[in-house]
Amino acid sequence: MSQGPLAGIRVVDLTRVLAGPFSTMLLADLGAEVIKVETPAGDQIRGQGGMRDGFSWYFAGFNRNKRSVKLNMRTAEGMAVVKELVATADVLVENFRPGVLAKMGLTDEVLKALKPDLVVCSISGYGQTGPYKDRPSFDFIAQAMSGFMSSTGYPDREPLRAGLPISDLVAGLYGALAVAATLRRREVTGKGERIDVALVDSILSFSSYFAANYLATGNEMGRNGNDHPVVAPYGVFRARDGDVAIAPSNDQIYDRLIDALELREALAGPDFATNAARMKNRPQVNAIIDAKIGTNTRDHWVDVLNAAGVPCGRVLTYPEVFEDPQTKAREMLCEVEHPGRGPVRMLGFPMKLTEAPCEMRAPAPELGADTDTVLAALGYDPERIASLRESGVI
Repeated sequence: MSQGPLAGIRVVDLTRVLAGPFSTMLLADLGAEVIKVETPAGDQIRGQGGMRDGFSWYFAGFNRNKRSVKLNMRTAEGMAVVKELVATADVLVENFRPGVLAKMGLTDEVLKALKPDLVVCSISGYGQTGPYKDRPSFDFIAQAMSGFMSSTGYPDREPLRAGLPISDLVAGLYGALAVAATLRRREVTGKGERIDVALVDSILSFSSYFAANYLATGNEMGRNGNDHPVVAPYGVFRARDGDVAIAPSNDQIYDRLIDALELREALAGPDFATNAARMKNRPQVNAIIDAKIGTNTRDHWVDVLNAAGVPCGRVLTYPEVFEDPQTKAREMLCEVEHPGRGPVRMLGFPMKLTEAPCEMRAPAPELGADTDTVLAALGYDPERIASLRESGVI
């Protein structure tokens, strides 16, 4: 039995692919019971990403701590099971296109009748309202439509997407946060809630100084590669054996940097005296620092600059990340035993709670592994379960 902060909360999960499953994974990691309802074909990422012996470690990493019910929701009997599940739930999370849930028979009125205090969280590309609400969307499209891509990459090249599916992940975070906040409100008011999270809104909300600068001045910052749009120097510099990220975010830290690099004389004069001057002359500043960094190794400069109070770090590859002592100390890599599959390595818990920590209660389930157990808990006897299986409902 979970001891996490969301212990006792039941979530019916109708999501697939990434934003929704990531959101429900966070709720599960925090102790909620998550019942993942899958079609007979299963969540499509069961067959995507890093595979080993026919098993997707990509799927395993986003669906831990959940139970799986395999159900044909295109049948009346299948939807009847869904409704019975919803009636026992605290939260329903779905990431269909707007209107699909209602077409399935789960209108707002039906859901409220099934469970008056139900929290319903819908995650979609553009949200439940607006002229684009019916358009299909994925992370790549959300990055494009939110302005995010226009700020990513180098000024003389085409816009770039982030390597990671960032709008999916951010939307998943917002969904989980909204669910947790609404559950707290429900304790006070006794009322449920309808949560509407859009991928485009989510990543747009992360626009920070790019949006603020445009709204204040009417000017776009444009793409700056690894350089910071409002601070110089700030970026990636090439050491003898690889890259170092250096972030002197204000004049005080900049002074520490040039002293640690022994560049006070080389960077003297009005061209480098203020941040505004350094922004104007950034190519020269970067070239001087890059030449100095190139005289020694990454580890040398990381030690020197950190000792001087300058934020910096090696630009690590994923093999290096998972061997890094800080990653290990923070338990950000864990190994989970999957029956019949062996140990699966996956990311650990980024939320470190002292009194009620996140816990690994169960591996990602095989498709439909919990169907019989969940139905039995709803009151279905073995004969009825066998009949549903024979007719292809489960």
